Amino acid sequence: MRIIGIDPGLRVTGYGVIDATPRGVTLVEGGVVRCSASLPLEKRVETIFEGICEVLAEHRPAIVIVEELYSTYRHPRTALLMAHARGVIYLAAAQANLPLSSYTATEIKRALTGSGHASKAQIQRVVQQRLRLKSPPRPPDVADALALALCHSQRLSLPR
Repeated sequence: MRIIGIDPGLRVTGYGVIDATPRGVTLVEGGVVRCSASLPLEKRVETIFEGICEVLAEHRPAIVIVEELYSTYRHPRTALLMAHARGVIYLAAAQANLPLSSYTATEIKRALTGSGHASKAQIQRVVQQRLRLKSPPRPPDVADALALALCHSQRLSLPR
């Protein structure tokens, strides 16, 4: 099964594509869709939408996995702005007729490391180890996207 994980961001949206088989997982591609911070919001979401549509068309995943939004009372604006990025990712998946699922950051960390409070560096190391990479994926947005895909592949292999 081909799985794409997407870590939404208004400046950097990371994506990671893996193939999950009974023998294990392999990396297909990891990358980012970049947007200039100087662009107006509508141009940034357009760039994200077009970039994700390209990636979905090229790799033809079976499912799209997106990180859930996290919001604090101190920074509600951040969550509102991030919802724009998530919205166009959802639209791209819908237009490609792809199912979509999501996990919270805590679920991903717990699934990959056993702790819901793992650091970004720990996640990068686990992704590196599981995908047998020579170095941790960079930028961290790619590691986060690959962690989403790995989390989903791990969930698929659990007994139901």
